[in-house]
Amino acid sequence: MAIGKRIGFAGTGRMGANMAKRLHDRGYTIAALFDTREEAARETAVETGGEVCTTLSRVSALSDVVITVVPDDTAMYTIFATEGDTLLAPGKLFVNAATVTPRVHVDVERLCEERGAHSLEACMASSIPQARSGELYLMIGGKREVFESARPMLEAMSASLKYIGEAGRAAQLKALVNMVMNINTAGLAEGLGLADALGLDLNVVREVFSQTGANSRVLETDGADMQNRDHEVYFSAAHAAKDSGIALSLAQDEGLRLPLAQAAYEQYERMKTVGLGEIDKSGVSELTFKGRNGAAAAR
Repeated sequence: MAIGKRIGFAGTGRMGANMAKRLHDRGYTIAALFDTREEAARETAVETGGEVCTTLSRVSALSDVVITVVPDDTAMYTIFATEGDTLLAPGKLFVNAATVTPRVHVDVERLCEERGAHSLEACMASSIPQARSGELYLMIGGKREVFESARPMLEAMSASLKYIGEAGRAAQLKALVNMVMNINTAGLAEGLGLADALGLDLNVVREVFSQTGANSRVLETDGADMQNRDHEVYFSAAHAAKDSGIALSLAQDEGLRLPLAQAAYEQYERMKTVGLGEIDKSGVSELTFKGRNGAAAAR
């Protein structure tokens, strides 16, 4: 894929906007930007250029490659609708970065190919700073030859790039990544919440955790935030609930019981119930620390 290819974005929230800025920095032409919140697209256009589009079909008309970053299954089916305003157009490559149910990626690939287009899933195991710096961990699903054609652009966005397999496979693995991350986050919140209730120095607790079997990547990213109640959103509780739900659905299809995943899912659902769904997943600690409003509301 030549560097002169025109790139469009459908979805310019926190992740999509920073991916667009990264590709712009690397010399790619950002041709089109669309978001259901038009202001988000306009803000991104200030740094990247590109037409702020009010229809999906205009994004495809202006672009050779369209990167989609949308919130859920419903949104994916909406932007790839078979009637009305849609991204679907012949000759385009669609790179879909949303965390959605794996079968959605399979359906989207079929819909694209029926219309002479191609699609890839590019599942991200990273957050906003990595999107901006081009250090995403990307898991790719789809046809190998389509992946190879898009490799230069994907490498410009990532520090690590892994081809997983046919459509849906990367989404399966991404669901497992987030399931385990969400379990770890909920577990850390309980450990720190109990330590706080016992009157232990949480700075010492976190240092000991980091040197023992209690260590985890989540301790590094969320431990201090849980202690300090700093829940700036990098990955919301609502998204954590959605992604754990995807993994649990996959387990149900395979006849497996995953009690830890179920318990973590219920914690993130509880956050939504008490009005904490749009803060960072580290805010699950608001349900476990004594004296915090979320803990009281969750009882």
